[in-house]
Amino acid sequence: MSDDERYVRFFDELGSGDVAQVGGKNASLGEMIRALEAEGIRVPGGFATTASAYRRFLDHNELNERLREELAPLADGAAVEKVGPKVRALFEDGEWPEPIAGQIREAYRQLSSRHEREDLDVAVRSSATAEDLPDASFAGQQETFLNVRGEDDLLDACRRCYASLFTDRAIGYREEKGFDHLEVALSVGVQQMVRSDRACAGVLFTIDTDSGFPDVIVINGSWGLGESVVSGTVDPDELQVYAPLLDEPSLAPIVEKKRGTKETKIVYSSKKGETTREEETSEEERIAFVLDDEEILQLARWGRAIEAHYGRPMDIEWAKDGDSERIFIVQARPETVQSQRAGQSLRTYALKEKGEPKVTGLAIGNAIGAGEAFVLESADQGERFEDDGVLVTTMTDPDWVPIMRRASAIVTDHGGRTSHAAIVSRELGVPAVIGAGDATEKLADGDEVTVSCAEGEEGFVYEGILAFETEEIDLSSVPETETEVMVNLANPDAGHRWWNLPADGVGLARMEFLIGNVIRVHPMALVDFDRVEDEDARARIEALTRGYEDRAEYFVDTLARGIAKIGASRYPKPVVVRFSDFKTNEYADLVGGAAFEPAEANPMLGFRGASRYYDESYRPAFALECRAIRRAREEIGLDNVIAMVPFCRTLDEADRVLEVLAAEGLERGRGGFQLYVMAEIPANVILAREFARRFDGFSIGSNDLTQLVLGVDRDSDRLAHLFDERNEAVKRMIRTLVSEAHAEQTKVGLCGQAPSDHPDFAAFLVEVGIDSISVDPTSLVDVKRVVKEAEAKR
Repeated sequence: MSDDERYVRFFDELGSGDVAQVGGKNASLGEMIRALEAEGIRVPGGFATTASAYRRFLDHNELNERLREELAPLADGAAVEKVGPKVRALFEDGEWPEPIAGQIREAYRQLSSRHEREDLDVAVRSSATAEDLPDASFAGQQETFLNVRGEDDLLDACRRCYASLFTDRAIGYREEKGFDHLEVALSVGVQQMVRSDRACAGVLFTIDTDSGFPDVIVINGSWGLGESVVSGTVDPDELQVYAPLLDEPSLAPIVEKKRGTKETKIVYSSKKGETTREEETSEEERIAFVLDDEEILQLARWGRAIEAHYGRPMDIEWAKDGDSERIFIVQARPETVQSQRAGQSLRTYALKEKGEPKVTGLAIGNAIGAGEAFVLESADQGERFEDDGVLVTTMTDPDWVPIMRRASAIVTDHGGRTSHAAIVSRELGVPAVIGAGDATEKLADGDEVTVSCAEGEEGFVYEGILAFETEEIDLSSVPETETEVMVNLANPDAGHRWWNLPADGVGLARMEFLIGNVIRVHPMALVDFDRVEDEDARARIEALTRGYEDRAEYFVDTLARGIAKIGASRYPKPVVVRFSDFKTNEYADLVGGAAFEPAEANPMLGFRGASRYYDESYRPAFALECRAIRRAREEIGLDNVIAMVPFCRTLDEADRVLEVLAAEGLERGRGGFQLYVMAEIPANVILAREFARRFDGFSIGSNDLTQLVLGVDRDSDRLAHLFDERNEAVKRMIRTLVSEAHAEQTKVGLCGQAPSDHPDFAAFLVEVGIDSISVDPTSLVDVKRVVKEAEAKR
């Protein structure tokens, strides 16, 4: 049989060089089976029809000229919606040439026999010959048919795959990309079904799809078929793994485990004429993560191996079989958005004014968009949408793409970071707030709104058209400096967002941000739950800690992964994490906090910082902070994390804190552990040499130091004109500290806004020989340039 007469090829005969005959998806499946199964990566077996079979089908049914006739009106501006149905009808009425039908039937029998089944359940997937190429990929161009059984149903599904080469969205995409419709052929992949309807499925990216951070693997998953994750009908679990540490067998570098609501799942239906159905998940399924840690790490290793084989970031679909409990890779294609963006440039967006957010959700992209809201129930209402409007809907699927292209921003009720809406908005460069929950209820047609995805992980939809600015930064032009210039971070996702900044590490990561914004519960309320009398607080704590072996584990695990995620963004450069430094009033505002906090007249100078850590009223909570640091360093593997003690008033206090830390396994020097102290009290400067012998470094907190040197309340509007870090008294303190610390071979850094606001203050710090300056990420480039100039004059 000649190649032209061979219309079916099994996957294990295919490789990357066969894209022209079987399309990107099927060639990739064959490539993985041939090249990667030896590494333990499981790919379901199957076969593919060839491009020759597609063209023979066209010839047999005399479709070539008829297709050109039906498609011709597009050149004159005809609507795709009017052309598409007529084209698809030509395929649906077509008949199979017997040589092709016979080969498909025989291949199906062989595949069934391999699995010792008479009629094997299969997935029937479309694979276009111009699809899934590095420069031409789009989510959901053609159709997939699941749970197909029997030869006749298989042939019908293959015919419908051919027709799906001319869905409205596929026609529109080829028109936009300039592809000749008749130059593209379609291969049909027939693959053993993975019964993920009885387990779970999802997607995996070997690059952070929002920021382009290349060292993290992002996994999304939910119960049932993976279609619910891709389409965005559920809010899935999100899991992130730091890839460079995957080779260390003693480590589990999972830097994020975010539990999705997973309220529904898609399963196969036995009802005639219905392939799948949606059903509600159980309470147990919503609480549980879909994958355990070993499965997460296994998937991450597979993703990294697939990326290494193809030599580029990949977009991978996975599924777990509920019968065998084994995980399979069911599809892999190149990631085509972040991997093609230049890593040496950075566009920043910043709001110039703020409003009250009407809706919040996951921020996709780092941009801002604004316009008139259009709340649409289905893509069929697309004629109501106006260019540069804000699309608001429940969720999207491929039928929405023509509308999404015209939007200035997108807002959906449902979906996660790898849902259809998220993937497409990234490719289009359109900011999107995903999984907002009630956007379609809170927003109305005609509302003028601003959609901001430039404020971290959370996206905001503000009322009104707010002013914002953009800046394009060429990172290759940023000078190198002898003085380390680092970034201040709080939000773990911000580390990924700013990964390509030329920073020398993280000079300050505030633990209290993670406690206040992510954990939200007072740690003592987890340790001593019985003391919490407020019923609302008890209910909220129960809800937040559901699924954890004990309430304290919720605090430790969440805090450890947040710290590790920040550590991963700069690894192996130093990342300084400050132990909690809430004031009593701020602690009291945490869930359950009122039961544990005293009322203080002046919390700024009260029970804060180091004084809490050895006090019996907080000591058990501080033990949780220590456990989180140890887990981030020793179990997850981010040993570049340095801990820092804030507001340490006396040498005796320092000694007591050191004793507590040692008792919790955090002894200076053990396993490379380093401990810094904040220099924000005049006593820290006056006794600098003594403090230097107890700690590995100082970090100047310029706000508190200025407040206590000048006796000025830093929060007082009336005294704002007196509050200035450049005051000579403050500068003398800094000069003294640097000199005294260096005499003990101890490093000194400064974390604060002053070097960003005042170039002359940055130059002063260089002049006195400070080791590092840590600033807000948006200021880093400017501060680097000022520091370089100051170093040249030194």
